[in-house]
Amino acid sequence: MSTQEAAALATAGNAVETPAGSGRGRKRDSNFGGWILPVYTAVALLFLLIPIAYTFVFSFNRSLKSNISWRGFTFDNWTGVCKAQGVCEAVGNSLLVGVIATFLATVLGTMIALALVRYRFRFRSAISLLLFLPMATPEVVLGAGLAAEFLTAGVQKGLVTIILAHTMFCISFVVVTVKARVASLDPALEEAGRDLYGSPGQVFWRITFPLLVPGIVSAALLSFSLSFDDFIITNFNSGAETTFPKFVYIAAARGIPAEANVVASAVFVLALVVVIVSQVSAAARRRRLAAT
Repeated sequence: MSTQEAAALATAGNAVETPAGSGRGRKRDSNFGGWILPVYTAVALLFLLIPIAYTFVFSFNRSLKSNISWRGFTFDNWTGVCKAQGVCEAVGNSLLVGVIATFLATVLGTMIALALVRYRFRFRSAISLLLFLPMATPEVVLGAGLAAEFLTAGVQKGLVTIILAHTMFCISFVVVTVKARVASLDPALEEAGRDLYGSPGQVFWRITFPLLVPGIVSAALLSFSLSFDDFIITNFNSGAETTFPKFVYIAAARGIPAEANVVASAVFVLALVVVIVSQVSAAARRRRLAAT
């Protein structure tokens, strides 16, 4: 049998084995996969946004003791958000704790991330492993352990213990975030700065730090959101002080006031504005770089 005949037989066999409608079947499967994923994504987003929409809508409810049933539309909850006893005080405590804990965790976590990536020292691998433990440990265990430590040390529980507790568990998230950013930096950029007779301080503040800013800002935003939202660790270490999550939990027994919905809605809108502004600024910066 010649080579041409063998090739012809092979082609005929493939034509027999391949059904005539297989191309249409693949196209039909592709179309099915093309619309099922967007539909699933839309349903998942809708499911996640339902509680947020409920919170926002009921922030305008003319409620009495509880804010469960709709009684009418009003702006009084927004204009008099501090009328409900303890709301503004709890929000102020959450903001104070979040800002201080975020600052401390960001500074300490950034230095730890730089040390873990740039330097070799004893127990470096063990320290990297231990930094992941607060992220993997259940908050009940973490909160109870910290409360026991404060009790043993004779430290009075209050805002100071809340700040220390939040700083402790936020450091791990900062280290992980900034560490990834440090590892992605090109060492040639810093070497170029040293070749131009830049001192270590000048190289860090003019080259390294500006390159680390996106990672540091992301870590700080993550730390603040975790601190502002935390309830379990705060409840173990707050004593008589009240933060906003603790206020909502306590108020749930007698009916959460509509003012709590106002604060939650305002925080969500503020976070949304920050994300939109950052995305628009990044897009504008990319367009300017592309134009130059």
